[in-house]
Amino acid sequence: MRHALCREDPDPVAVRATIIIADDHPLFRGAMAQALAAENGPVIIEAQDFASLRHAVAETPEADLLLLDLTMPGVSGFSGLMSLRVEHPALPVMVVSAHDDPATIQRALDLGACGFLSKSAGLDEIRAAIGTVLDGGIFMPPGFIPGAGVDPENQTLLQRLQSLTPQQARVLSMLAEGLLNKQIAYELGVSEATIKAHVSAILLKLHVDSRTQAVIHYGRILEREPERKV
Repeated sequence: MRHALCREDPDPVAVRATIIIADDHPLFRGAMAQALAAENGPVIIEAQDFASLRHAVAETPEADLLLLDLTMPGVSGFSGLMSLRVEHPALPVMVVSAHDDPATIQRALDLGACGFLSKSAGLDEIRAAIGTVLDGGIFMPPGFIPGAGVDPENQTLLQRLQSLTPQQARVLSMLAEGLLNKQIAYELGVSEATIKAHVSAILLKLHVDSRTQAVIHYGRILEREPERKV
């Protein structure tokens, strides 16, 4: 699934890319921008929280790549990644995180990221990762083995979650925020009956009997994997 969300037909003519860097630490954003600076280097757009990121993405539909931190104000875990994949499916997203254990990397790729870059990566790896994704590929950190140690139960939940339509995914995310049907209907500009139909479809696809169970499953999949103890 994730390959279909990444750009597979890059323009062979070298053009100046536009890259959005989303991270709440200004020093990291600056360091990343400096690492990418070069002759005819990319146009860099910075976002310090999820609200400013949404604005940047909406205002820059021609962006070639988004570098997304998993933990920033306004979002937690993988919920930001999933929201962006639903709302802007044509925008390649590479997760950049200090939490680089195999389970976290695998979850990011399964949820549609076109790559995963550790915050501990060196300059050469950063440039290789950016180049790979801009060329339409999938970047995985050195030594990472796809599928190793995958939890079968979580994988089943993830597959069910991915079966939701974009609108159903939006409704589920709003349910997780505690919104009522009438509030969701108002936000999406549809009738309350339409939202009820979406909720029924969500419960059916997730194989659950209640909104509460659906929200629990949603949270289980989109939470960041816990840090490993050393």
